[in-house]
Order: sequence, then structure tokens, then C-alpha cells
Amino acid sequence: MSSGGLQQEIKKKLPFDSLEQEANLNILRTNDQMQNRFGRFFRTYDLTPSQYNVLRILRGEGKPMPSLEIGERMIQVVPAITGLIDRLEKRGLVCRRRCEEDRRVVYVDITPDAKKLLKRIDKPLMALHKQLCGTLTQPELKELSRLMEKIRAGLNTM
Repeated sequence: MSSGGLQQEIKKKLPFDSLEQEANLNILRTNDQMQNRFGRFFRTYDLTPSQYNVLRILRGEGKPMPSLEIGERMIQVVPAITGLIDRLEKRGLVCRRRCEEDRRVVYVDITPDAKKLLKRIDKPLMALHKQLCGTLTQPELKELSRLMEKIRAGLNTM
């Protein structure tokens, strides 16, 4: 889309007040559309994106993790990590156990059923990632990631 694409897309009559406003609204609009696509994708596996994220973190770690640490590693901040883990546990995708040394700490582990589910998801999810960013070249993808990281670094100093 050419410059001014968002303005036309949302049928905004007047120009944006600033380039910053236009950039932020572009990020928000793109995020909304991507969230919708990821949400639909994960629904076909009876998961939410946040539930998938928990399972992805546990598989990547390869050992039980404290629930609070899982929460810190999430792509999207989830205010109720306990409820999220409750739902996964009810489905038999994670199991919990209390730490013997500190009863306040709860360890969460991924189950074999969850690993099988993730294995089914891996290839179709990679295809979705490629589809969603398929209009960008490899250098553009690297630049996009660099710019998003730069924005987040600035947010962390506020």
C-alpha cells in the first residue's frame, strides 16, 4: 500500500495529525488483523493464542517452570495466568505441582498430549507466518523486526 494507505483504508477525510499518529494507528490496525487471523487459526485446534503461547514456552524450556516465569515470557501480557493454566490443565495439556521448598511456587509442565498437539500445529503455523508476511523481503522482515524492537525499547524507558 502506498503512503496514505491507512487514511484511505479507514476512509479518514483529513490527514493524520502527525507521522507518529499515522505510524501508531498502522501498527494497531495491522495488529488487529493479525490477531484475528491467529485467533481463527488457533480456534481450529481448540486453543487461544495465549494458551498456545504457554505450551510453546513450556516445550521450548523442556522442563517444568514456575507459573510466574511463564507469565513473564508471554508474547501478550495475560493478567490471569492462573486461569489460563487452569483451562490447559482441565484439557490435560499441562500438569501442576507445588514446589517442596517454597509452597507458594507452582511448577507447570507440558503433557505428552500437548506435545502431540504442538507437533500437529507446527507446520501449518509456520505457513501462516509466511503467508502473513509474504509480501516482505528478507531484508524488509529484518528491518521491520528491528524497528518494532526499537519502539519497544523506547516504551521500556517510560
